[in-house]
Amino acid sequence: MLKPLEMALDRARAAGASYADARSLQTAEEGLTMRNGRVEQARSGASFGLGVRALVDGQWGFAAGSVVSEAEAARLARLAVDIARASGAARKREVRLAPLAPVVGTWESPCRVDPWSVPMAHKVQLLQEACGEAQAGGNDVRAAMAYMQAIRERSDFASTEGARIAQTSTITSAGVRAVAVGAGEMQTRSYPGTFDGNVRQAGYEFIEEMNLAANARRVGEEAQALLSAEQCPSGTMTLILGANQLALQIHESCGHPTELDRVYGTEASFAGTSFLTTEKLGNYRYGSDLVTIYADSRIPGGLGTFGYDDEGTPACRTDLVKDGMFVGYLMSRETAHDLGRASNGAMRASGWDRMPIIRMTNICLAPGDETIESLIAGTDDGVFMDGIKSWSIDDRRLNFQFGSEIGYRIRNGRRAEMIKNPTYTGITPEFWGQCDGIAGPDEWVLWGVPNCGKGEPLQIMRVGHGTSPARFRNVKVGVGRW
Repeated sequence: MLKPLEMALDRARAAGASYADARSLQTAEEGLTMRNGRVEQARSGASFGLGVRALVDGQWGFAAGSVVSEAEAARLARLAVDIARASGAARKREVRLAPLAPVVGTWESPCRVDPWSVPMAHKVQLLQEACGEAQAGGNDVRAAMAYMQAIRERSDFASTEGARIAQTSTITSAGVRAVAVGAGEMQTRSYPGTFDGNVRQAGYEFIEEMNLAANARRVGEEAQALLSAEQCPSGTMTLILGANQLALQIHESCGHPTELDRVYGTEASFAGTSFLTTEKLGNYRYGSDLVTIYADSRIPGGLGTFGYDDEGTPACRTDLVKDGMFVGYLMSRETAHDLGRASNGAMRASGWDRMPIIRMTNICLAPGDETIESLIAGTDDGVFMDGIKSWSIDDRRLNFQFGSEIGYRIRNGRRAEMIKNPTYTGITPEFWGQCDGIAGPDEWVLWGVPNCGKGEPLQIMRVGHGTSPARFRNVKVGVGRW
């Protein structure tokens, strides 16, 4: 597969590019969705294409096509160079790249059981059982959905600096959701998490480990119980977030604002800019001393895990917040040069037809030394919330309001009655500054988020978030009107 890439590089150099890279990507996908025990959707698809970036006179050009051949690669390279030259008419600054030692290597994600080797009848039966168990959770459970998906990506990357990299990734996901309707309202519960359940770079063994049917009855029972639960109280109190909800909190108020292109204002679509401007680096208190947030693209199974990003930068770990202080960004070679640092490998493209941009990898909250039991025991009056339901945050990532699927009152150090429609609001540095307890490694979960949107044209990227439950004091809860 390297010959078309080599041709693209040769033609880009000959046309005047000071730097160029080329990446081919072959993708296969299979998905299955059941509703109330019947197949609602079965899909499969594949794509194959090639993208070429060229840097000419300090400006980028990019071209892509769905034919992977030497002739097409040569055409795309010339087009990318032409686009880069045309971009000079609107030149505002010169693009310069931080140094990077070229790598020749391969990488492959773990996969013990090939998802495509499992008979479709087996998959259908598993999801039917999950739907049946969820529906058995209550008479008002009107809909039970179960779903699974598998994706395989094979990419090749080459640059004029000498990088030659091949990577293969297998991704699986599964989940079950129950919807209960009664008394003029609807309540939903999901397992193992909202949207696609949970998503991981792994084989079919990950789906088997979820035990969907064994957990589906509880999902249905909780959806049923939420219909008659009390509304979330309104006031300022202690909040404990489960790992699924906290993954969203990390994504929106930690991951996006540390993307350095947002800070520089070169990418603001879908998630705005950032309050973490460069003068704050190294001297801004982001949270309490307990809060350490890091990016790690090496964690086995993470959706933000790889051997090398789409610029050929090796995977690594970077602290973003250390002991409460803001210390790092997610960077590309271009933005790292502007900051006077080396790239930490956060450049990724969602497909062969997209130019890579800065994306989250696995953005994680370091575990503490508590347990969920001790967090509750240390709370006289509060609320526990989990399960992502709704979210809203301003375009600088400061003011937010989130809603969860389920909540429980905490009274005198014990979990009490279930509550519905739980919501909370805050300001990012104040909220993280109120963190006074984090559960330990035994309760730390790596969540896969398959639907992070950024860029124009839109790129939907898969990212990861690792966290254990955490406690926050003096938080405004119950801010929604129902």
